[in-house]
Amino acid sequence: MNFPEYRPRRLRRNELFRRMVRETKLSVDDLIYPLFAAAGKGIRKEVPSMPGVYQLSVENLVKDVKEVRSLGIPAILLFGIPAKKDAVGSDACSDKGIVQTAVRAVKDAVPGVMVITDVCFCEYTDHGHCGILTRDGEVDNDATLAILAQSAVTHARAGADMVAPSDMMDGRVAAIRKGLDGEGFQGTPIMSYAAKYASGFYGPFRDAAESTPKSGDRKAYQMDPPNAREALREVALDVREGADIVMVKPALAYLDVIRRVREAFDLPVAAYNVSGEYSIVKAAAKLGWIDGDRVMMEILTGIKRAGADLILTYSARDAARILSE
Repeated sequence: MNFPEYRPRRLRRNELFRRMVRETKLSVDDLIYPLFAAAGKGIRKEVPSMPGVYQLSVENLVKDVKEVRSLGIPAILLFGIPAKKDAVGSDACSDKGIVQTAVRAVKDAVPGVMVITDVCFCEYTDHGHCGILTRDGEVDNDATLAILAQSAVTHARAGADMVAPSDMMDGRVAAIRKGLDGEGFQGTPIMSYAAKYASGFYGPFRDAAESTPKSGDRKAYQMDPPNAREALREVALDVREGADIVMVKPALAYLDVIRRVREAFDLPVAAYNVSGEYSIVKAAAKLGWIDGDRVMMEILTGIKRAGADLILTYSARDAARILSE
Protein backbone atom coordinates (compact mmCIF):
# COMPACT_ATOMS: atom_id res chain seq x y z
CA MET A 1 0.00 0.00 0.00
CA ASN A 2 1.28 3.45 -0.86
CA PHE A 3 0.79 5.88 1.97
CA PRO A 4 0.26 9.58 1.23
CA GLU A 5 3.25 11.77 1.82
CA TYR A 6 3.22 13.41 5.24
CA ARG A 7 3.28 17.19 4.94
CA PRO A 8 3.82 18.86 8.33
CA ARG A 9 3.13 22.29 6.87
CA ARG A 10 -0.57 21.48 6.62
CA LEU A 11 -0.96 22.20 10.33
CA ARG A 12 1.13 25.37 10.22
CA ARG A 13 -0.97 27.21 7.65
CA ASN A 14 -2.61 29.64 10.05
CA GLU A 15 -2.58 30.73 13.68
CA LEU A 16 -5.64 28.71 14.67
CA PHE A 17 -4.10 25.47 13.42
CA ARG A 18 -0.83 26.29 15.19
CA ARG A 19 -2.64 27.02 18.46
CA MET A 20 -4.70 23.83 18.30
CA VAL A 21 -1.69 21.51 17.93
CA ARG A 22 0.76 23.47 20.10
CA GLU A 23 2.64 21.05 22.35
CA THR A 24 3.87 23.52 24.97
CA LYS A 25 1.54 26.17 26.34
CA LEU A 26 2.89 28.96 28.50
CA SER A 27 0.42 30.35 31.03
CA VAL A 28 0.41 33.34 33.34
CA ASP A 29 -0.02 30.79 36.14
CA ASP A 30 3.52 29.57 35.41
CA LEU A 31 5.06 32.94 36.29
CA ILE A 32 6.66 34.28 39.48
CA TYR A 33 7.80 37.92 39.53
CA PRO A 34 10.91 38.90 41.55
CA LEU A 35 10.90 42.26 43.36
CA PHE A 36 13.47 44.21 45.38
CA ALA A 37 12.28 45.78 48.64
CA ALA A 38 14.49 48.64 49.80
CA ALA A 39 14.60 50.16 53.27
CA GLY A 40 13.47 53.79 53.34
CA LYS A 41 10.68 55.93 51.93
CA GLY A 42 9.89 57.26 48.47
CA ILE A 43 12.31 54.92 46.72
CA ARG A 44 11.71 53.93 43.11
CA LYS A 45 15.21 53.56 41.70
CA GLU A 46 15.64 51.85 38.35
CA VAL A 47 18.51 49.36 38.16
CA PRO A 48 20.74 50.66 35.32
CA SER A 49 21.66 47.17 34.11
CA MET A 50 18.04 45.92 34.31
CA PRO A 51 15.70 48.28 32.45
CA GLY A 52 12.22 48.18 33.92
CA VAL A 53 13.37 46.69 37.24
CA TYR A 54 13.44 48.87 40.36
CA GLN A 55 14.53 49.00 43.95
CA LEU A 56 11.30 49.90 45.73
CA SER A 57 10.48 51.18 49.19
CA VAL A 58 7.62 49.31 50.78
CA GLU A 59 4.81 51.71 49.80
CA ASN A 60 5.93 51.64 46.15
CA LEU A 61 6.45 47.89 46.28
CA VAL A 62 2.83 47.45 47.32
CA LYS A 63 1.72 49.53 44.31
CA ASP A 64 3.71 47.31 41.96
CA VAL A 65 2.36 44.14 43.54
CA LYS A 66 -1.18 45.39 42.98
CA GLU A 67 -0.39 45.77 39.28
CA VAL A 68 1.26 42.36 39.20
CA ARG A 69 -1.84 40.78 40.70
CA SER A 70 -4.14 42.62 38.30
CA LEU A 71 -2.25 40.96 35.43
CA GLY A 72 -3.09 37.54 36.86
CA ILE A 73 0.45 36.70 38.00
CA PRO A 74 -0.09 34.48 41.05
CA ALA A 75 3.16 34.94 42.98
CA ILE A 76 6.04 37.26 43.73
CA LEU A 77 9.53 36.58 45.08
CA LEU A 78 10.90 39.16 47.51
CA PHE A 79 14.53 40.19 47.95
CA GLY A 80 15.57 42.72 50.58
CA ILE A 81 18.00 45.64 50.59
CA PRO A 82 18.50 46.69 54.23
CA ALA A 83 19.38 50.13 55.55
CA LYS A 84 22.47 48.69 57.25
CA LYS A 85 24.60 45.62 56.69
CA ASP A 86 26.85 43.78 59.12
CA ALA A 87 29.02 40.67 59.27
CA VAL A 88 26.16 38.31 60.13
CA GLY A 89 23.33 39.93 58.14
CA SER A 90 21.27 40.83 61.20
CA ASP A 91 18.46 42.44 59.21
CA ALA A 92 17.70 39.10 57.58
CA CYS A 93 16.76 37.61 60.97
CA SER A 94 14.88 40.58 62.40
CA ASP A 95 11.10 40.66 62.66
CA LYS A 96 11.47 44.33 61.74
CA GLY A 97 13.75 43.62 58.76
CA ILE A 98 13.03 44.97 55.30
CA VAL A 99 11.67 41.70 53.84
CA GLN A 100 9.59 40.96 56.92
CA THR A 101 8.14 44.49 56.77
CA ALA A 102 7.44 44.16 53.05
CA VAL A 103 5.72 40.80 53.51
CA ARG A 104 3.33 42.20 56.10
CA ALA A 105 2.53 45.22 53.92
CA VAL A 106 1.87 43.14 50.81
CA LYS A 107 -0.26 40.58 52.63
CA ASP A 108 -2.34 43.38 54.16
CA ALA A 109 -2.80 45.33 50.93
CA VAL A 110 -2.94 42.73 48.14
CA PRO A 111 -5.22 39.79 48.93
CA GLY A 112 -4.70 36.69 46.87
CA VAL A 113 -1.08 37.10 45.86
CA MET A 114 1.35 34.42 46.97
CA VAL A 115 4.42 35.91 48.66
CA ILE A 116 7.62 33.89 48.40
CA THR A 117 10.73 35.11 50.21
CA ASP A 118 14.33 34.55 49.24
CA VAL A 119 16.29 33.17 52.20
CA CYS A 120 19.96 34.08 51.96
CA PHE A 121 22.44 36.56 53.44
CA CYS A 122 24.37 38.04 50.52
CA GLU A 123 22.14 41.15 50.43
CA TYR A 124 22.46 41.64 54.20
CA THR A 125 26.14 41.03 54.97
CA ASP A 126 28.77 43.74 54.69
CA HIS A 127 31.11 41.24 52.98
CA GLY A 128 28.55 40.11 50.39
CA HIS A 129 28.79 36.38 51.01
CA CYS A 130 25.84 34.11 51.73
CA GLY A 131 26.54 33.36 55.38
CA ILE A 132 28.86 33.72 58.36
CA LEU A 133 32.55 33.82 57.52
CA THR A 134 35.33 31.99 59.34
CA ARG A 135 38.53 33.77 60.29
CA ASP A 136 40.12 32.72 57.01
CA GLY A 137 37.24 34.15 54.97
CA GLU A 138 35.42 30.93 54.12
CA VAL A 139 31.67 30.62 54.58
CA ASP A 140 31.00 28.55 57.72
CA ASN A 141 28.40 26.06 56.49
CA ASP A 142 27.06 24.81 59.83
CA ALA A 143 27.02 28.20 61.55
CA THR A 144 25.09 29.58 58.59
CA LEU A 145 22.42 26.87 58.85
CA ALA A 146 21.25 28.25 62.18
CA ILE A 147 20.71 31.79 60.90
CA LEU A 148 19.08 30.54 57.68
CA ALA A 149 16.50 28.71 59.77
CA GLN A 150 16.01 31.76 61.98
CA SER A 151 15.54 34.01 58.95
CA ALA A 152 12.99 31.63 57.39
CA VAL A 153 10.99 31.55 60.62
CA THR A 154 10.79 35.37 60.73
CA HIS A 155 9.56 35.37 57.13
CA ALA A 156 6.85 32.84 57.94
CA ARG A 157 5.90 34.77 61.06
CA ALA A 158 5.47 37.90 58.92
CA GLY A 159 3.08 36.00 56.66
CA ALA A 160 5.22 34.60 53.84
CA ASP A 161 3.40 31.85 51.97
CA MET A 162 6.61 30.07 50.95
CA VAL A 163 10.34 30.39 51.65
CA ALA A 164 13.06 29.91 49.05
CA PRO A 165 16.61 29.26 50.33
CA SER A 166 19.21 30.30 47.74
CA ASP A 167 22.41 30.06 49.78
CA MET A 168 23.60 26.59 48.65
CA MET A 169 24.76 25.51 52.11
CA ASP A 170 24.79 21.76 52.68
CA GLY A 171 21.84 20.72 54.86
CA ARG A 172 19.96 24.02 54.66
CA VAL A 173 16.59 22.54 53.65
CA ALA A 174 16.57 20.18 56.63
CA ALA A 175 17.59 23.00 58.99
CA ILE A 176 14.90 25.32 57.67
CA ARG A 177 12.24 22.59 57.73
CA LYS A 178 13.11 21.80 61.35
CA GLY A 179 13.03 25.48 62.27
CA LEU A 180 9.67 26.10 60.60
CA ASP A 181 8.08 23.00 62.05
CA GLY A 182 9.38 23.83 65.51
CA GLU A 183 7.68 27.22 65.42
CA GLY A 184 4.35 25.88 64.18
CA PHE A 185 4.81 26.59 60.47
CA GLN A 186 4.45 23.01 59.24
CA GLY A 187 2.26 24.28 56.40
CA THR A 188 4.88 26.65 54.98
CA PRO A 189 6.45 25.05 51.89
CA ILE A 190 10.08 25.32 50.82
CA MET A 191 11.09 26.09 47.25
CA SER A 192 14.76 25.20 47.22
CA TYR A 193 17.33 26.69 44.86
CA ALA A 194 18.49 23.10 44.53
CA ALA A 195 20.81 23.40 41.52
CA LYS A 196 22.20 26.92 41.63
CA TYR A 197 25.26 27.49 39.49
CA ALA A 198 28.15 29.92 39.96
CA SER A 199 27.09 31.84 36.87
CA GLY A 200 28.21 34.93 35.02
CA PHE A 201 24.55 35.70 34.33
CA TYR A 202 24.03 37.13 37.85
CA GLY A 203 25.83 40.43 37.28
CA PRO A 204 22.78 42.71 36.93
CA PHE A 205 21.12 41.09 39.96
CA ARG A 206 24.12 42.00 42.09
CA ASP A 207 23.62 45.62 41.03
CA ALA A 208 19.95 45.41 41.98
CA ALA A 209 20.50 43.65 45.32
CA GLU A 210 23.79 45.42 46.10
CA SER A 211 25.27 42.01 46.89
CA THR A 212 28.60 41.77 45.06
CA PRO A 213 31.15 40.03 47.33
CA LYS A 214 33.79 42.38 48.70
CA SER A 215 36.41 39.67 48.22
CA GLY A 216 36.58 36.31 46.49
CA ASP A 217 33.57 34.73 44.79
CA ARG A 218 30.88 32.13 45.44
CA LYS A 219 32.38 29.25 43.48
CA ALA A 220 33.17 27.34 46.68
CA TYR A 221 29.46 26.87 47.44
CA GLN A 222 27.56 27.40 44.20
CA MET A 223 27.73 24.71 41.53
CA ASP A 224 30.39 24.47 38.82
CA PRO A 225 28.74 25.25 35.44
CA PRO A 226 30.14 22.22 33.55
CA ASN A 227 28.45 19.75 35.94
CA ALA A 228 25.05 18.20 35.24
CA ARG A 229 25.10 14.88 37.12
CA GLU A 230 26.02 16.78 40.26
CA ALA A 231 22.78 18.75 39.92
CA LEU A 232 20.79 15.54 40.32
CA ARG A 233 22.68 14.76 43.53
CA GLU A 234 22.00 18.26 44.86
CA VAL A 235 18.31 18.00 44.01
CA ALA A 236 18.03 14.51 45.54
CA LEU A 237 19.55 15.80 48.77
CA ASP A 238 17.06 18.68 49.00
CA VAL A 239 14.14 16.37 48.22
CA ARG A 240 15.20 14.01 51.03
CA GLU A 241 15.45 16.96 53.40
CA GLY A 242 11.91 18.11 52.69
CA ALA A 243 11.90 20.50 49.72
CA ASP A 244 8.44 20.93 48.19
CA ILE A 245 9.61 22.56 44.94
CA VAL A 246 13.11 22.33 43.44
CA MET A 247 14.70 25.02 41.31
CA VAL A 248 17.37 25.21 38.63
CA LYS A 249 19.18 28.54 38.32
CA PRO A 250 20.00 30.01 35.79
CA ALA A 251 17.61 28.68 33.17
CA LEU A 252 18.69 29.51 29.63
CA ALA A 253 22.17 27.99 29.69
CA TYR A 254 20.93 25.05 31.79
CA LEU A 255 17.93 23.77 29.83
CA ASP A 256 19.51 20.33 29.79
CA VAL A 257 19.67 20.35 33.59
CA ILE A 258 16.01 21.37 33.82
CA ARG A 259 15.14 18.44 31.57
CA ARG A 260 17.22 15.99 33.63
CA VAL A 261 15.66 17.16 36.88
CA ARG A 262 12.16 16.97 35.39
CA GLU A 263 12.74 13.39 34.25
CA ALA A 264 14.32 12.26 37.54
CA PHE A 265 11.93 13.77 40.10
CA ASP A 266 8.16 14.08 40.40
CA LEU A 267 8.15 17.27 42.47
CA PRO A 268 7.28 20.60 40.83
CA VAL A 269 10.34 22.05 39.06
CA ALA A 270 11.02 25.79 38.97
CA ALA A 271 13.55 27.57 36.78
CA TYR A 272 14.95 31.06 37.29
CA ASN A 273 15.25 33.16 34.13
CA VAL A 274 17.92 35.31 35.76
CA SER A 275 18.96 38.94 35.48
CA GLY A 276 21.66 38.50 32.84
CA GLU A 277 19.30 36.55 30.60
CA TYR A 278 16.73 39.33 30.99
CA SER A 279 19.19 42.16 30.41
CA ILE A 280 20.73 40.63 27.29
CA VAL A 281 17.31 40.61 25.63
CA LYS A 282 16.56 44.17 26.76
CA ALA A 283 19.89 45.47 25.49
CA ALA A 284 19.64 43.76 22.11
CA ALA A 285 16.06 44.96 21.67
CA LYS A 286 17.07 48.54 22.51
CA LEU A 287 19.72 48.39 19.79
CA GLY A 288 17.14 47.12 17.33
CA TRP A 289 18.90 43.81 16.80
CA ILE A 290 15.95 41.64 17.86
CA ASP A 291 12.23 41.80 18.48
CA GLY A 292 12.43 41.87 22.27
CA ASP A 293 8.92 40.64 23.04
CA ARG A 294 9.16 37.80 20.53
CA VAL A 295 12.53 36.62 21.86
CA MET A 296 11.34 36.95 25.47
CA MET A 297 8.35 34.71 24.81
CA GLU A 298 10.47 32.23 22.86
CA ILE A 299 12.89 31.96 25.79
CA LEU A 300 10.11 31.49 28.36
CA THR A 301 8.43 28.89 26.18
CA GLY A 302 11.76 27.08 25.80
CA ILE A 303 12.18 26.98 29.57
CA LYS A 304 8.69 25.56 29.91
CA ARG A 305 9.33 23.05 27.11
CA ALA A 306 12.48 21.87 28.87
CA GLY A 307 10.33 20.80 31.83
CA ALA A 308 9.86 23.76 34.17
CA ASP A 309 6.49 23.95 35.89
CA LEU A 310 7.21 27.43 37.27
CA ILE A 311 9.36 30.24 35.87
CA LEU A 312 10.78 33.04 37.96
CA THR A 313 11.37 35.91 35.58
CA TYR A 314 11.76 39.70 35.51
CA SER A 315 9.78 39.52 32.26
CA ALA A 316 6.66 38.27 34.05
CA ARG A 317 4.67 41.49 33.69
CA ASP A 318 5.51 41.88 30.00
CA ALA A 319 4.78 38.20 29.36
CA ALA A 320 1.46 38.38 31.24
CA ARG A 321 0.31 41.28 29.07
CA ILE A 322 1.13 39.35 25.90
CA LEU A 323 -0.53 36.19 27.18
CA SER A 324 -3.73 38.13 27.91
CA GLU A 325 -4.03 39.44 24.35
